[in-house]
Amino acid sequence: MIHLASSALVPPIGIVERGSVVVVGSINVDQLIRVHRHPQPGETLIGTSMEFLPGGKGANQAVAAAQLGASVLLVGAVGRDAQAHVATAILTRAGVDQSAVRTVDAPTGLALVSVADDGENTIVVIPGANALMGAEAVQACADIIAAAAVVVLQGEIPAAGIALAARLATGRVVLNLAPVIELDPAAIRRADPLVVNEHEAALVLAQLAPQRSVPAEDADLVARLLEWGVASVVLTRGASGAICGDREGTHAVASPTVVAVDSSGAGDAFVGALSAQLAAGTSLLEAVRLAVRVGAFAVQSRGTQPSYPTLADELPTVKAQVHA
Repeated sequence: MIHLASSALVPPIGIVERGSVVVVGSINVDQLIRVHRHPQPGETLIGTSMEFLPGGKGANQAVAAAQLGASVLLVGAVGRDAQAHVATAILTRAGVDQSAVRTVDAPTGLALVSVADDGENTIVVIPGANALMGAEAVQACADIIAAAAVVVLQGEIPAAGIALAARLATGRVVLNLAPVIELDPAAIRRADPLVVNEHEAALVLAQLAPQRSVPAEDADLVARLLEWGVASVVLTRGASGAICGDREGTHAVASPTVVAVDSSGAGDAFVGALSAQLAAGTSLLEAVRLAVRVGAFAVQSRGTQPSYPTLADELPTVKAQVHA
């Protein structure tokens, strides 16, 4: 049974620091192109602008968590190029500890991001230095990972690095398996929570339960992932909010209604906020309640990291419930 989370229980934006967040993940430069609409296959369109901004799911999530008051360390890699300075500029400003960011003989990762007038985006990622974040690089940071209250992982570094980081973690593992890559099922089951959208949830379930049918309803996807051994699941639903499920029950959480300008990076803002709250000892449901508001804040501005709130910002509030 799915429950509707009460909109009256709205957590504050601030957090009380309890434990550290270690993000093991990608660091990119986003080449952001704006278009009136996305092209059809084979079609050429004229864009309206282009700029280079810091990005990468790992870096985005680290910035989002740090700007909400968490103590954050990032494990990752950049190249020996000028783009590395672009990629790390907001990490530095946000106070993210970059002592475990390696400089390697490969180009800094690049994401080609296209954003249309309606706020929808398409993204192509070229891993570059991120492709060197395999098991050997992660093992070099074993003590750092083991000491974290929360370890945050995504799908933009090699699967071997993700799986090892999940095994090394002694704290809570937040696995945002996006993009969905083939991963050891044991690593997926270390997630608490697994954070995915509805499309990603279906792909992850297919890895855990091959040959089984995949349910069409979001709440059923959450239930099935829990049945197959994931400790907790957060399924993000864009403007419709999120569904979170664990052994205590399953809840639908509404998102504030806002005017979306650019949805790129909003999911990372959500994960960063969620991780910061969990590191502070907040319950999963309360953490999701704040994370949907942070995600809604982020879509109102352009870019990824530049759109993320700080403790000084006022978050949009939920005025209506979502019905699953």
